[in-house]
Amino acid sequence: MKAANDTVDIRQHILDTAHGMMSGRGFTAVGLNDLLTAAGVPKGSFYHYFKSKEGFGEELLRRYFDDYLAAMDETFGAERQTGRERLVAYWRHWLETQVTHDARSKCLVVKLAAEVADLSEGMRGVLLAGTARIIERIRLGIVAAAADGSLVVEDDPARLAETLYQTWLGASLLQKITRNDAPLQAAMATTQRALGQVGA
Repeated sequence: MKAANDTVDIRQHILDTAHGMMSGRGFTAVGLNDLLTAAGVPKGSFYHYFKSKEGFGEELLRRYFDDYLAAMDETFGAERQTGRERLVAYWRHWLETQVTHDARSKCLVVKLAAEVADLSEGMRGVLLAGTARIIERIRLGIVAAAADGSLVVEDDPARLAETLYQTWLGASLLQKITRNDAPLQAAMATTQRALGQVGA
């Protein structure tokens, strides 16, 4: 049992180390030697845990989406908040955590999507499935807010969820270019209008 736990711990340690490095430098710029040196893991051990760097990238993204979706579920499951308040809390958290004045991005979708979508069909597939799950969570949040009366939905919830997510992804990319939070603040204003109460 200890050996199995050690395997899980080392595998997770490599993934955690890579997340930090790739959020700053991207996927292709981080070589295996750099990654394994930073993780303190022998190079030969990498292929014991992952079949290839591409397979490793797929697993990195899967773990990222699993963690991200778990955090979304916690936000959207908050008690004593209306559905609309939960949606606003989600976007406020995005704004607060994505503002950065360097090349680092806490969101691997923002950091890696354009790079790896053309590089790896497997990684593109993980990104496609993961972002679809995020949009579905947002859609369910919109439906819940409409059901409790805290939000009047005039648009199709699925279309509104997709539009808002695309708005925030675009704003996050522009924030990386401008190195200020103006694009994200604009996304928040757009979102507040879409949710029917500016300045809430």
